[in-house]
Amino acid sequence: MWSVGRTFGVFALAILLGENVSLALECHCKTCSVDEYKCHTKGVCIASAVRQYGQITYDRRCSKENEFAPLFICKYTNPDISVRCCKEDLCNSEDLVLQSPTPSVGLPEPLRMLLVIVLPLLLLFIVLLAMLFLWRRRGLHRQLLVTPPFDEAFTDESYIPEYTSIKDLLYEMTTSGSGSGLPLLVQRTIARTIVLQESIGKGRFGEVWRGTWRGEDVAVKIFSSREERSWFREAEIYQTVMLRHENILGFIAADNKDNGTWTQLWLVSDYHEYGSLFDFLNRHTVAEDGLLLLALSIANGLSHLHIEIVGIQGKPAIAHRDLKSKNILVKKNCACAIADLGLAVRHDSATDSINIAPNNRVGTKRYMAPEVLDDTINMKHFDSFKRADVYAMGLVFWEIARRCIDGGLPEEYQLPYHECVPSDPSVEEMRRVVCDQKLRPTIPARWHSCKTLHRVLKIMQECWYQNAAARLTALRVKKSLAQLRPALT
Repeated sequence: MWSVGRTFGVFALAILLGENVSLALECHCKTCSVDEYKCHTKGVCIASAVRQYGQITYDRRCSKENEFAPLFICKYTNPDISVRCCKEDLCNSEDLVLQSPTPSVGLPEPLRMLLVIVLPLLLLFIVLLAMLFLWRRRGLHRQLLVTPPFDEAFTDESYIPEYTSIKDLLYEMTTSGSGSGLPLLVQRTIARTIVLQESIGKGRFGEVWRGTWRGEDVAVKIFSSREERSWFREAEIYQTVMLRHENILGFIAADNKDNGTWTQLWLVSDYHEYGSLFDFLNRHTVAEDGLLLLALSIANGLSHLHIEIVGIQGKPAIAHRDLKSKNILVKKNCACAIADLGLAVRHDSATDSINIAPNNRVGTKRYMAPEVLDDTINMKHFDSFKRADVYAMGLVFWEIARRCIDGGLPEEYQLPYHECVPSDPSVEEMRRVVCDQKLRPTIPARWHSCKTLHRVLKIMQECWYQNAAARLTALRVKKSLAQLRPALT
């Protein structure tokens, strides 16, 4: 009796002293090897099983004091995790059993492997298709020029006025539009109704023919299919906005024609019966006024090419890059028209970029400027190309001056540097003469006794300076020649 009372007294004393006398719960503990794999807690006993990467891990333990996790973990549901909580001594003695993993519902393995291979290829195809679409949009002008979307039936000229000449047609259809040439449909209609008459010249690009359209003579430059880039480039440059000028060859049309055996690439332009300046000077001499007319018209055309016209319908600056007497035509009034723009480059002043022709042709070696021959030309600076044009123009002036009858008997026609290099010189041969020896075409003594020839000589010498930056501009040459021939200003 005394012991029961004593026990009750101790219990009461413990309450008074604030001691916690609640009995602890005994649980199995997988990590408690020191305590014979048992632990004590005032919470719950926990048993768990976790499946990870195909392996199952079992655990037994006590919940810790002040641990809130049991409130959540005991209610956890997952096919790969099983948890059991209990509040009886050693109630977590057994390993829990996990359900078998639910088989994934999906595609058969061969089909899955096929998708792994096909899907990337499909994505790549879509990307390439998008790139092709963008390229075609950027090259829309080229696409329309090469294969205009209209039927052969439209080549009957039914919508072109019956009595309209090419000159009137160009005026009517270009002055009211962009100023860049005839509509593509009209171009192809004209090209397909031209009748070729005779071959009038051959070159590395192909052949030139005289043709007729409604009784008018036209020149047809026929490129081989291998020269498609040159053909397209020249047609593209000719159709630059506001390029049309009295001293630049008049462009009419471009078309690709399939004769069943091969594809011909046509470029139709004005016809000039005198032919090239090279041909003209071989057959004719010129008087003082004729010399100035030929030289001034060349400078006038080159100046128009070089100048940039700013505005909504503006014109970019263009450099020729292959100026020579064979690429200059003589009109009926004995003025010149610059032709063959297949190597021309355009300058975009907004981005200060140069649009260089995408072909493998180079300029004519005999007319190459020193900086082109020794490969020191700055290809990123557009003025470099214009200065090289001026050098070539100076050589052309020399060719014309030799055939002038004032100041004595004219010299026989010759190409520049004829006495220094063979008829088809190499770059190395021209570099040795022009860059290393710094030679220039020979000046006949009679030129110094003729006032006009002497002044033209001074201009041409300022065109072919070794230092490109010291050369005259085409505009300055034009003004200087105009002062010598006031009637043309």
